[in-house]
Amino acid sequence: MKADKNIIKKVKAAALSMQRFQWEQGTLAQAFLELGDEETAFLLAMSAAYRNAPDGRIGVIGNNSSIADSAAPGEALIKGAAKWNSLMMRDAADKLYFYIKYRAPRSIDGIPYHLNILNQIWVDAYYMAPPFLAAYGDYDEALKLIRGYRKYLFDEECGLHSHQWDDDLQTFARRDFWGVGNGWAIAGVTRVIGLLPDGRIGDKKELIEFINRMIDSCVAYQREDGLFHDVLNDPSSFVDTNTAQMVAYGIYRGVQTGRLPVGYLVYADRAREAAYGKVDAHGFVQGVCGLPHFDRPYVAPEGQAFFLLMEAAAMDYYGESRCDLYP
Repeated sequence: MKADKNIIKKVKAAALSMQRFQWEQGTLAQAFLELGDEETAFLLAMSAAYRNAPDGRIGVIGNNSSIADSAAPGEALIKGAAKWNSLMMRDAADKLYFYIKYRAPRSIDGIPYHLNILNQIWVDAYYMAPPFLAAYGDYDEALKLIRGYRKYLFDEECGLHSHQWDDDLQTFARRDFWGVGNGWAIAGVTRVIGLLPDGRIGDKKELIEFINRMIDSCVAYQREDGLFHDVLNDPSSFVDTNTAQMVAYGIYRGVQTGRLPVGYLVYADRAREAAYGKVDAHGFVQGVCGLPHFDRPYVAPEGQAFFLLMEAAAMDYYGESRCDLYP
């Protein structure tokens, strides 16, 4: 199917209208970055940098305890600092890097926790910290975190990630194979693969094998309508739109770079068509794992962002122009 530019513009406008926490701000910044609208992406990252905490986290609103989520705007922040020669943005990126690598509370083997109030490792973090670290140039640390998340959360037998590991209790806080959580992992590893230098052949091979396994395991649970259940292997859980967008994003990027066969496009195209059918007259993507508690199908900034990320990846693969999508 061909991209509908009018729908994409509506989704963009609706996304910018929504109140956002730092991971939502960062995911949206990345979406604008990949769509080619650098100015909006950099403005979103700069706005997050203005909401900085003394410890180096950015995008902090209120009494926010998140660690990894502050890194979500990181790639746009780094690229914006270079493009605009912004000392403020560069300083914010440096302080954020120092916090993530050296100051954030972490497990005994050095994997940062997701929150500074609970010693837990969450699958969401795949998308937040490793891409920022790779964009910053610390590829070893990015890979260390990916391997750590895999160690704690990935079920090697079935190829899916559980949601949350509690390091104090040494058990899962949430064992469920959450669809969006597996989407975070697919999208995060996709971005790190793209950020690794060509010389890191062995590391790229490792990540490509890993992400292809994740995608294979996820698409096994795709419904006939192109969507997924909130808990992938639980058909009694609600039907979610965002998992489809996230998986489609990973597939389009994978086929584009040649690490996935073109046959996988059937899964991505089916998911993409389903996502288009969920966009309402105002541009809100309905039926995503929704705010504020992500326990029901509704709307969410990350659902808007991943529609745009999916479209950026699809248009890149199909060679469609994006120049009329931004000022």
